[in-house]
Amino acid sequence: MKSLYSLEETIALIESGKVLTIAGDSTLLKKLPKGNWIGGSIPYFMSEIGGLRSKKVLQITVWPDYVKIKEIKYYKSNQLVDIPKDYPANGLSFILIPSGSATHLVYAQDCSTWKGFFDRPILGWITGIDLNEQQTDKAMVINGKTGIISESEALVMHINLPENIYSEINILNLFSQGQGDEISFEGSGFSIRDCFINGKKRNFAEYIKENNLSTELPLVANYQGALINVSFKSVNNTDVELYAPVFKGVVYKTAKPLGLYSEQFEQEVSKHKVKPVFSCNCILNYLYAGLEGKKTGDIKGPMTFGEIAYILLNQTMVYLTFKEKASGEES
Repeated sequence: MKSLYSLEETIALIESGKVLTIAGDSTLLKKLPKGNWIGGSIPYFMSEIGGLRSKKVLQITVWPDYVKIKEIKYYKSNQLVDIPKDYPANGLSFILIPSGSATHLVYAQDCSTWKGFFDRPILGWITGIDLNEQQTDKAMVINGKTGIISESEALVMHINLPENIYSEINILNLFSQGQGDEISFEGSGFSIRDCFINGKKRNFAEYIKENNLSTELPLVANYQGALINVSFKSVNNTDVELYAPVFKGVVYKTAKPLGLYSEQFEQEVSKHKVKPVFSCNCILNYLYAGLEGKKTGDIKGPMTFGEIAYILLNQTMVYLTFKEKASGEES
């Protein structure tokens, strides 16, 4: 199924009235007319022609005709706690957050504590930029209804579904915990100085260097069977910067090395017979696994600066499916 569209094709889709989510370079997003859509900046895609980086095309999720927009709304960092109050009675919420913004940090660290947060499905991704332009460009999101752009606020499209349809958010994570040390932290956050290695306090950066740990492999926590990754951003002499927060009291281990990622990923997708309405994957998987020009089964979607399946994830594929309720089944 087609996922990549030219600017002209995208304009025609918007003018048809379809409900859309759009990923692409900010220069293209700014040229689009108003309509039933939201967009986020990213020039990296997994597509029908394989992985690619492009500023000339947009990647679009065309939502089924039964999907109706309840509301499109911006949230400042201190308003994120109110997202559950706006959830649809039957439906889901799709969120886009600019990378590095205050809303990115607050959402990642606090979302699981918000009252009613897990009552309805919420998914989306962290918007980003061309990695070669980090000094000159900023991630952004755009409300297609109004044309308003933001580099700092989270943008949510709350979606209504028919009573006989429900949504499921799924995570496909190829990484598992390795056999190494147990790693924990005395606080939560994106920036870490000290850690506990098997209960003994250490400087985390020194530990990584002494043990020659690959920062291409994430830390992996086991949350009652759900494996959640935290990826490395940088390691300097004293501090370690991460793409998602670690949490106090949670035990992490470095991930077990993978074989050939593209093949393993395609095998996993085929095994689950995945045909998602929407999916996204991580820019780090794109880079570390060399996915440019390679395909990962029938899965298509933006390669993002973070994936959201309720909470913020790293080096993971997130995908959404719609299913029909059995007769008599309630929401």
